[in-house]
Amino acid sequence: MPDRAFWQGRRVWLTGHTGFKGAWLALWLQSLGARVHGFSAGLVSEPSLYEVADVGDGMAGDVRGDVRSRSELRAAVARARPDVVFHMAAQSLVRRGLDKPVETFTVNVGGTAKVLDAVRSEAEPRAVVVVTSDKCYRNDGRGTPFREDDPLGGDDPYSASKAGQEHVAAAYRALGLPLATVRAGNAIGGGDWAPDRLVADCMRAALAGEPVAIRAPDAVRPWQHVLCPLEGYLTVAERLCDGERGTAWNFGPSDEDARPVAWLVERVRERWPGSFSVVAAGTAHAEAPALRLDSTRARERLGWSPRWDLAAALDATVSWYARYREGADMRAETLRQIAAFGAA
Repeated sequence: MPDRAFWQGRRVWLTGHTGFKGAWLALWLQSLGARVHGFSAGLVSEPSLYEVADVGDGMAGDVRGDVRSRSELRAAVARARPDVVFHMAAQSLVRRGLDKPVETFTVNVGGTAKVLDAVRSEAEPRAVVVVTSDKCYRNDGRGTPFREDDPLGGDDPYSASKAGQEHVAAAYRALGLPLATVRAGNAIGGGDWAPDRLVADCMRAALAGEPVAIRAPDAVRPWQHVLCPLEGYLTVAERLCDGERGTAWNFGPSDEDARPVAWLVERVRERWPGSFSVVAAGTAHAEAPALRLDSTRARERLGWSPRWDLAAALDATVSWYARYREGADMRAETLRQIAAFGAA
């Protein structure tokens, strides 16, 4: 688990803090005693975890800006004076990338360059963690687990932009930033309402009493609870501050938790205290038939492994949305799940 003594009072700059993963990370850092300064373009959905869990109540700073603006980034970094940086702000949806390829490249690739340049010029951080994606790899569809040294690439704008992020990060590492990249995907958990994410689509449909449309039911993905890779990201930051050389890290579930889309939907339906129907959504575009990660490097060098298996991840996720439907205090519920994860 993260070292509370390490994070207590530490100044952290987190881009994308209003997104799904960013809000979970911001709240976890708050619970560890860190002073979290956020930078984000705004809320990614309505509702959003950031608002539902009152994440803003514990932020040391909350700046709304554009990662494509050098002046806004430099001002935000100068204000935050971070010791640790997590760069999570991104255009994070494959299908939006197909519709808006230029935006996807300018935000994900150009934005990453401008974020790192602002950090390099306005601060002296001890750790910079750039969050990319498991889709940064050149995927031939065979389903062989990707390792960190495998070729990068992508046949759609989103995947290609994530490979581009990796190249930008490597260049700034060579310029002297204490920087690592982290690669994970298909994270599930409470508070995700983004479109075109499977569990989010299921829960949105269940809450609204509507059918959920499923694309690519046979596609295999490495499903894991969002707290599993986030624990890895926190560990990487701690190690960078201890002087470990930056590199790339995969954070994926065990092999048996890489499951087809249709299988996962049925497990969600079994757990939901109610019912929802499923309809086919037609052909999925730019979706590889299989994607798996090899996390041997993180397991052997960081001592990291997923604290929750997929069954526990689904239990926690569906329970979160059920509590939301009941009108529970969702900041308290989200913090309770973080504590339960730590005790696992």
